[in-house]
Amino acid sequence: MNLLTIIWDWNPVLVTIGDLDIRWYGLMWAIGILAAERICAWSFKREGLPPRTLESGFLWIVLGTFIGARVGHCLFYEPDVYLAEPWRIITDIRQGGMASHGATIGILLGIWIFTRLNHLPFIWGIDRIAIVAPLSGAVIRLGNLFNSEIVGYPTDLPWGFKFPLCHEDRTIELLADVPARHPAQLYEALCYLITFAIILWLYSKRDLGRRRPGLLFGVAMIGIFLTRFFIEFLKERQESFEDGWALDMGQLLSIPFIIFGIYMIVRAMLRPEVKDVNAVVEYANTMYAREEKAKSKKSKKR
Repeated sequence: MNLLTIIWDWNPVLVTIGDLDIRWYGLMWAIGILAAERICAWSFKREGLPPRTLESGFLWIVLGTFIGARVGHCLFYEPDVYLAEPWRIITDIRQGGMASHGATIGILLGIWIFTRLNHLPFIWGIDRIAIVAPLSGAVIRLGNLFNSEIVGYPTDLPWGFKFPLCHEDRTIELLADVPARHPAQLYEALCYLITFAIILWLYSKRDLGRRRPGLLFGVAMIGIFLTRFFIEFLKERQESFEDGWALDMGQLLSIPFIIFGIYMIVRAMLRPEVKDVNAVVEYANTMYAREEKAKSKKSKKR
């Protein structure tokens, strides 16, 4: 027996209020969203955008995240169940089921709506969400750890985790029979944090978010989904239909995002560097001023 093995028997329920369970996983989602909102507030203020921009972005991107994550799980992993009874996408939400690939698609749709409403280029929006996405992803993976889910294959490495909640018999006498596993959630969280640090440096120190549009998004796609692709080799298969596949569903869904990320980096580096780095925000602020002027005229007429 490896004496360094960690016994992870954490109760996934943080607190129970009546019939409602508040779970650590939900708390991690809330922390991830709050952290993203605070960093976006800093970056928007840094570039000279008014608070209305952040408010609009927060609304559409959070909606896109939750809807995309939920619908993505239902369609990617259990399509036979949810296509037959689509209302269960909503009614079964307390049973869990969120997919990062679906969340990414939902976020992109939310950014598209947000940028159109706020006179900003779509590529500007995806670069800004690229700053916070890896950090939020890392926090959510900690939520998976609290849930004792998305566990890795058994391992003899000294940092293996035992997950009694994943074992059929949780009696203390059989704890020795629970295999130590790769803490795949922590592997992903660590890689996402490294990706976040790299992107934050590229944005704040090299100003590549304005000088090389699309670069930050490309780095985020590769950092997130290449990580996901390789760490999936250490994870237990999440769904039985994946048994026998050379690559699991998570890996197959990651490939298009990795390719897109490479394309965005190449595109950003081959195009001429942007000289007027303030042009995008100046145009948006000009349009905001026109809208406010038009609203003022309408209110005076009334």
